[in-house]
Amino acid sequence: MSARGPMPKSAWIFPLLAVLLFAAVTATGYSFSPSAGGVLFAVMLLVILFGTVFAAVHHAEVIAHRIGEPYGTLLLTLSVTIIEVALIATLMLGEKEVPTLARDTVFAVVMIVCNGLVGICIFIGGLSYREQDVQVSGANVYLSVLFTIATITLILPNYTLTTPGPIYSEAQLEVVSVVTILLYGVFLYTQTSRHRDYFVRDVAGLADDGAPMPARELALSVILLLVSLLAVVLLAKKFSVVVDAATAAIGAPAAFAGVVVALLILLPESVAAVSAARKNDLQKSINLALGSSLATIGLTVPAVAIAAFTMDKRLELGLNQQNTVELVLTFALSMLTFGTGRTNILFGLVHMVVFAIFVFLVFVP
Repeated sequence: MSARGPMPKSAWIFPLLAVLLFAAVTATGYSFSPSAGGVLFAVMLLVILFGTVFAAVHHAEVIAHRIGEPYGTLLLTLSVTIIEVALIATLMLGEKEVPTLARDTVFAVVMIVCNGLVGICIFIGGLSYREQDVQVSGANVYLSVLFTIATITLILPNYTLTTPGPIYSEAQLEVVSVVTILLYGVFLYTQTSRHRDYFVRDVAGLADDGAPMPARELALSVILLLVSLLAVVLLAKKFSVVVDAATAAIGAPAAFAGVVVALLILLPESVAAVSAARKNDLQKSINLALGSSLATIGLTVPAVAIAAFTMDKRLELGLNQQNTVELVLTFALSMLTFGTGRTNILFGLVHMVVFAIFVFLVFVP
């Protein structure tokens, strides 16, 4: 989907179908089961859910086009984060308790974005333009906050003494949640106000954005964005049941559910990031990629922590040793990639290799 030109039919059809599907399921009291009819329902649900997520991101892009950078990119990441929180909370707090789902999903998002998406964007951009530039100052801001929040939420829980195992005590989780929100809030102030120039780069040759869109079209996109987000939240429960059944059917490890959720919510944003890289706007790609990682940890962990407190559920955040090594490797590689402000295909390939290893080790730990 594009933010330019007439609104594609899919941008309003899928949100409408999602609302109708939820209404039909609620009215009939349908309960998913692994049967022929259940498979048909699962396929229909996934198609509508993917389409609705794409529609939500399209409308966020339309609004972002109107309000400009970096506010537009911020709106995209926040919209995706809302979807992510809804899916994680629904799966984790459902009938089948999955205390590690939030950790697995957040970790999967970081690995998919910082290695898979960043690697693809840099590689594609390098093939077309040999080298591409990014703002080192902006990348450093992203990475400093991302590394800090990731460490205190995904690694530090393994080394606290108040509670055994990879969990925080209630007091520790409260403090960590406040700290992550504070860091993310200051980051937003830095990105949108005090040092806005760190995240915006004018590139010669990029197509002009065109005339401002009519107020009516903007209002329609705002309404449809809200409807799309609400529809995803409403269908999250049925999606969780399908994921649980699929995981059991193929005998996949517990982390598989986290990867599925991460892929679902990141796919539309990934398309936008890759498209920007192909247009020689790697800065926008990095804003989308690193911004989504940062929003995932900075907002999802506190939101899921609140849900866990409310529902009296166990929340495991600490990574195992294998995942910790992968995360630290990602930190070091990211610093090297963005340290000079210029990228090429080799950097992209290295990131993609690390991502491939991550996916392989999910199934063969």
